[in-house]
Amino acid sequence: MRDFDLSGCYQKILFCTDFSENAREAFKEAIKATSHRGSEICLLHVIPEPDAQFWKGYIYEVGDMDTKAKNDIDRAVDEQYRPLVPAGVRFMVNVKIGEVVRSILAAVQDYQADLLVIGRQGHGAITSWLLGNVTEKVVRKANCPVLVVPLSTEKN
Repeated sequence: MRDFDLSGCYQKILFCTDFSENAREAFKEAIKATSHRGSEICLLHVIPEPDAQFWKGYIYEVGDMDTKAKNDIDRAVDEQYRPLVPAGVRFMVNVKIGEVVRSILAAVQDYQADLLVIGRQGHGAITSWLLGNVTEKVVRKANCPVLVVPLSTEKN
């Protein structure tokens, strides 16, 4: 992958993750884009909410699904992302439930992001089929610069 020097360019970076390998690569680029002096990275994970009313009720009624999901997300953030955050960079985590593209675009607005960082591909073809091409839709509608990060060329 070509290395672009974005260091120090952005103060408020919104980073979107689905916890895929591609998202981990994208996070490395988000770190590079910070100034390390008062910069902020807000990690956003959107849990897709099913459209069918039946599934909505089922998800929220099954045991401690919300607690288990939150614990799993917290553990993944602590293992995969938090150790990579440099000193001097504020790191926040935001988890939303909803339609993925709409939730990302709302977070860009709410957070007043200078840069949105997102991976080019997620967990696989099934996810892409179910959710549509999230990255493409976000790039077309975002009102801030968007850095789309592919998987490393070292793996190809």
